[in-house]
Amino acid sequence: MIFNLLKAAYITLLLVFIGSFSFAQSNYFKMSYGFGGGINKSYADVKGSLGHTIYGVFDFHITPFVTLGLEGQYGIVQGGDIETDPHNRQFVNQYKALSANVKLMLGEVVDYDKSEFLYNIRGLYAGLGVGIINNNITDIVRYKPSWAASNPGYGPFPGQDKSLELLIPLNFGFNYYINDGYGYMRYVININAQSNFTFGEGLDGYNDPSSKFRNNSPDVYSTFTIGFRYMFGNIKFYRRTL
Repeated sequence: MIFNLLKAAYITLLLVFIGSFSFAQSNYFKMSYGFGGGINKSYADVKGSLGHTIYGVFDFHITPFVTLGLEGQYGIVQGGDIETDPHNRQFVNQYKALSANVKLMLGEVVDYDKSEFLYNIRGLYAGLGVGIINNNITDIVRYKPSWAASNPGYGPFPGQDKSLELLIPLNFGFNYYINDGYGYMRYVININAQSNFTFGEGLDGYNDPSSKFRNNSPDVYSTFTIGFRYMFGNIKFYRRTL
C-alpha cells in the first residue's frame, strides 16, 4: 500500500515537472528572409537631401532574439543644389551596399513573461555590422557655372565618380511578431533606423581639401525603412515561451 502511494506520488511529480518544463519552452524557426524600403539622407561634405533605399535581408537566428545576418541595399543618395549650395555643388549617387550584422533584441535580456509591457516591446533591438559600399556618381557638378556668384568656372572639384569603401552600419529598430496558424512566430513587420558610416570620400563624389572646404568627418548616410520578414527552416527549442 505504501509502495503504491509512493509510486503514485512519484508519477504525479514527474508529470508536473514535465508539464512545467514543456510550458517554459517554445519552438522557433532558425532562419528568415525579408525585404523593405524607405528614405535616406546623407551627411557629407555637401548638404544631403532625401533619397530612397530598398533592401533584402537573410538572417540566421541563434535564438529568437539574437541574429546574424546579411543585408544588401540599393538606392539613390543625393545632395546639394547648383543654385543654392555655397559652392554650387550637387551630386547623385546610385549606390549598392552589402553588409554582415549582428542584432540583439530586448527579449533576450529581460524577463518579459512577467510584464505585458515588456512582452509587447521584446522586439526592440540594436545592431552593429561591417560591409562595403559601391558608390556610383551618376550626376555631379565638377565646375562652377558661369553665373556663379563667386569664382565662376572654378574647377574641377576633386573626387571620384566610382569607388568602393568600407561601411559600418549601426541599427536601431523594432520587430513586431505575428504567429501562424500553429502558434509559431512566422511573420515579422520590421521598422528600422540605420546610420551608415563610410570610410572614404566617395559617398558624395567630392574630396575637397579641408583647408578650403568643410571636409573633416566621415561621410554618413542614414536610412529609415519599413520591411517584412518570413521565418522558415529547421525548428529549435527556446528556453522561454514566445
